[in-house]
Amino acid sequence: MAGIRFVADSTADLAPHYAQEHRVITVPLKVIFGDEVLVDGVDIDAKAFYDRMRTATKNPTTSQPSPAEFEAAFREAAADGSSVVCTCISAEMSGTYGAAVTARESLPDLDIHVIDTRSVSIGHSGVLRAAIDTAEAGAPLHDVLQTVEEVMRRQRTIFSVETLEYLRRGGRIGGARALLGSVLNIKPVLQILDGRIEPFDRVRTYARALDRICDEVISATGEAGRPARVVLGHGDKLEDCRMIARRLAPHCDGEPDIIDIGPIVGCHAGPGTIGVSFYLPPR
Repeated sequence: MAGIRFVADSTADLAPHYAQEHRVITVPLKVIFGDEVLVDGVDIDAKAFYDRMRTATKNPTTSQPSPAEFEAAFREAAADGSSVVCTCISAEMSGTYGAAVTARESLPDLDIHVIDTRSVSIGHSGVLRAAIDTAEAGAPLHDVLQTVEEVMRRQRTIFSVETLEYLRRGGRIGGARALLGSVLNIKPVLQILDGRIEPFDRVRTYARALDRICDEVISATGEAGRPARVVLGHGDKLEDCRMIARRLAPHCDGEPDIIDIGPIVGCHAGPGTIGVSFYLPPR
């Protein structure tokens, strides 16, 4: 039956069971270790990736999907006459959005809406999940697209990395480049601002970085007087992520979602990345 179908690139880091349950078609990016090309979520998952990355002698790279791959996904999604909503990693970080736009332009007879989420991983996931919830509540396409705009306007994404070196190597460091060369015992706390990685704070310990991440959610919900919708993500730091979830649970609208930060973001942020994306729903 015609309705709304969702397509997302693999940086939304959806768990396979979630994508299957909500009929999301994933267009994967690829991880490249030397001459070996691995399809994200097909040939390699988050755990296998971080295990391999910790022992790799050379940093892996990534490649974006082709327009043809998006075109195939759009045709599948629209096969029953459904409108298609496609969410993508920030165009500031990847050419993936451009590939999806090219695919849309090649299919003028289909109703396809391609969205640059201006984020990645936990932020991308938060936008997509809100859109899916709205659609599954029976809302029309117009309301789904409005939800996306509203979440993107309200959303904040804050995270910490073990080292800035991976971001530097991958060229995704954005304004956080200013933190390079900082004292070694300083832990960077970063944010995604208008699609780019920017500095947020510098603290002295990993524990304080986790505190700083939690403080932002608690402060925002306290000032607003209402709970937040929260997505937490980690790169091989599940127990720490669960600890943050317990701390934030009283301030969340529903259980905070916990996702694995997948291989594509992991290539650039590195193992040990942990963060939160949240927004305050309208009253």
